[in-house]
Amino acid sequence: MPPENHHPPGESVASRVPAPAGSRGLLPALIRLARPLDWIKNVFVVLPLPFAVAGGAHFEAVSFLLGLAGFCLVNSAVYVLNDLCDAPADRLHPRKCNRPIAAGVVPPLLAGIQIALLFPAGMALCVSAGKPGTAALVGLYIVLNLAYCLGAKHVALLDVFLLSAGFVIRVILGCVLVGAQPSGWLLLCTSALALFLGFVKRRADLTEGLDPGHRPSLHGYSMAFLDQAMTVSASLAMLSYALYCIEAKDTVLTPGRELASMPFVLYGILNYLRMAYLDNAGGSPVHAVLRSRTTQLCALGWLIAILWGLKR
Repeated sequence: MPPENHHPPGESVASRVPAPAGSRGLLPALIRLARPLDWIKNVFVVLPLPFAVAGGAHFEAVSFLLGLAGFCLVNSAVYVLNDLCDAPADRLHPRKCNRPIAAGVVPPLLAGIQIALLFPAGMALCVSAGKPGTAALVGLYIVLNLAYCLGAKHVALLDVFLLSAGFVIRVILGCVLVGAQPSGWLLLCTSALALFLGFVKRRADLTEGLDPGHRPSLHGYSMAFLDQAMTVSASLAMLSYALYCIEAKDTVLTPGRELASMPFVLYGILNYLRMAYLDNAGGSPVHAVLRSRTTQLCALGWLIAILWGLKR
């Protein structure tokens, strides 16, 4: 547990922590507020692509990229809204106090304008992809995140389930953009993996000693519960992926090669679990992956194994 810090009365965390270099200008702060680095999460939109194409789906690059770009803008609008809602609590957090709104670099009114521009621009790009169901799916993503930002994130378990739903929507969106039917096993695997990532994130919050006053949902979690929840969700993710691969050998995977990618999935999940226990990683899945060369090599190995295993 980190030691308590004692500070003079009336002194805010934001005034004590030096503003990051990126906050010295308004434009860099607006870009940082949109969190383009977090667009990496949209790799879940791309994941169904090799399976769908091998199964006979027609891939239209322009349509797919329009939908992906639009969804990235919608993601950014959600991130800005979340920071806008969390700004008062973020000012009391030793790390989040540097976020542009909490640090006072981006005024709330300007953040609201940014949201008002990003949401319709993203939706317009998604609609221009010309794939039936895209707008409804992105609309569902927006509604779920509005519920999350406006209070659902303060309810234990519901917060993690809503975060998980966002990843499932990403996979379904990828299938919609190439006109493929998502496999039930693939959706189950995605759900379990997203739950695993969410529970790891909450465990990192507890490990950092995050005050439940900042994140009220932490009142509903304990370290013992999160350890078990991580184990259950990780096991379910690995099992459902194996069953998906076995089922896919009749459609998109070559018999005898259907489990070629399985070792990389097992290693990737277990290595992330190891990092969560030993290094307290997982507070930000994006940063955890970007800082782990092993995880990156594992992802590359998975991609090579999948391409080798696909039916020609």
